[in-house]
Amino acid sequence: MGKEFDELRACIYHTEDDLRRFRQLVVNTVMATDIVDKELQALRKARWETAFADTPIHDARFTSDDCKATIVIEHLIQASDVAHTMQHWHVYRAWNQKFFMECYAAYRSGRADSDPSKNWYQGEIGFFDFYVIPLAKKLASCGVFGVSSDEYLSYARSNRDEWVREGQSMVKDYLARYEELSDEQ
Repeated sequence: MGKEFDELRACIYHTEDDLRRFRQLVVNTVMATDIVDKELQALRKARWETAFADTPIHDARFTSDDCKATIVIEHLIQASDVAHTMQHWHVYRAWNQKFFMECYAAYRSGRADSDPSKNWYQGEIGFFDFYVIPLAKKLASCGVFGVSSDEYLSYARSNRDEWVREGQSMVKDYLARYEELSDEQ
């Protein structure tokens, strides 16, 4: 570790134990963005349920304030990763289109095996039902965003409903837009 960061490190940690804890927090936070790994997801879900159980569970590994803070930080980073799904419809729509275009370009160039347009509509519904809305509920239950939590959950539900109504035609529009942009090049 370079000397030029000594002052920064002094603000973050003072002991080797603090350094190890900080490193663990950073690693856990980065790993929290891996939402494809079902085993990691199950582990995070179990830790959340233990730490924030309605009926107290006496397991010091998961109920200390430090552990709860770590679990909340993991969920905050997950929420930031999909924040567009919990914002106004036009924000969600814009970022959804960008992500679709990125995935479709990867498919068309041979860097992805499957055509995302085939499952995009249904995949988004599942994403809302099994990831975004439960995540918004967890954040609301721990109170980390205060009254704003209700707004995020409301936007997630509203965006899901709007996607159900408009999503199929939007995917067709995404495909047309992709072809239009490809023809311009």
